[in-house]
Amino acid sequence: MNDVFARVGGWPVEIECKPDMEKSLERIYAWYAGEVLDRPPVRFSRHNAEYEIADSSGKKWPSLKDRWFDAEYQLEKFLAGLRTKKFLAETFPVYWPNLGPNVFAASFGCPYIFGEVTAWAEPVLEELPAVNAMPALDWQCEYVTKLDQLTDMALEQSPGRFLVGYTDIHPGLDWCTALRGTEALLMDLYDDPGAVHALCGSCMKDFFSFYDHFDAKIKNQKQLSITWMNIPSYGKMHIPSCDFSAMISDEQFEEFAMPGLIKECEYMDHNIFHMDGKGVARHLDNILTLPKLQGIQWVQGMGEDLPILQWIPMIKKIQAAGKGVVVDLTLDELESFISEVPAKGIYLCIATGSVEEERAVLKRLERW
Repeated sequence: MNDVFARVGGWPVEIECKPDMEKSLERIYAWYAGEVLDRPPVRFSRHNAEYEIADSSGKKWPSLKDRWFDAEYQLEKFLAGLRTKKFLAETFPVYWPNLGPNVFAASFGCPYIFGEVTAWAEPVLEELPAVNAMPALDWQCEYVTKLDQLTDMALEQSPGRFLVGYTDIHPGLDWCTALRGTEALLMDLYDDPGAVHALCGSCMKDFFSFYDHFDAKIKNQKQLSITWMNIPSYGKMHIPSCDFSAMISDEQFEEFAMPGLIKECEYMDHNIFHMDGKGVARHLDNILTLPKLQGIQWVQGMGEDLPILQWIPMIKKIQAAGKGVVVDLTLDELESFISEVPAKGIYLCIATGSVEEERAVLKRLERW
């Protein structure tokens, strides 16, 4: 076994369109450890870029849900893109079984609405449930069944060709928000905090079982743990988050969000917190204390939240805490960013227009 695989406790992963897979994994594991190998890791696509892929099949469906549920179409759409794309640096060919960000909540009985590029849950709890009447995950529901099909179908065709990820999973307060509704849950924090604690904690056992169910499928095929952020691990890789926290105080975050987030992180081998906007970033000090946290994905937002350079003090604060930062840059921001920020701990996501641009970026990063 090669030294890199022995060192990280992994196994060789051979992907035809990714001959430098071993070196890319070595860079990522250096990043997990807070080190820089030869340059910072870089993924040549930006956050949510997967939602911008146009449908050119001409196929029609009775509803948007039918399109999302068409497993053959979803896989073929991915394979069509695979045939025309080059995967330089830490850009990986990943098929991601995706039924939207609230599919975990939908598996507990929430009505689920499919849009063009995302899906959302409608609240199902008119009041906070009693401790002995908490919602339970329905393993036989159509969403779990479909995720199984999407995953199994992709795994059959994946050997030597691409990686297969696991779906987006949100437990904790974001799960409570989906089941209860945002306004109702905000009032619950004041009216019945004990019941919120009980509801928030009730999903954790199902979350771990749900995660392990899909992780086992992937690992049984000698695949890597990977999901929508496209950063792989030989162990259990997870993206903890709490978008709901943009609407609550630091004290409420510490009381209601942190207990579940701590359990999520402790269960995993590698964790990258999805910090979605400046509202969530208000809780950075607490987030930085999470156990087994390798990094934070900073999602800066649009409009007045651009450009990235205004967030450099926060990025440096994360670096100073010994954590990595996953950050989106445009090509025209790269030089200014490099001049202001140390390379250690940075994981870049950059949208490019050509392989030539990507190669030029790599040459520049080697001199960072």
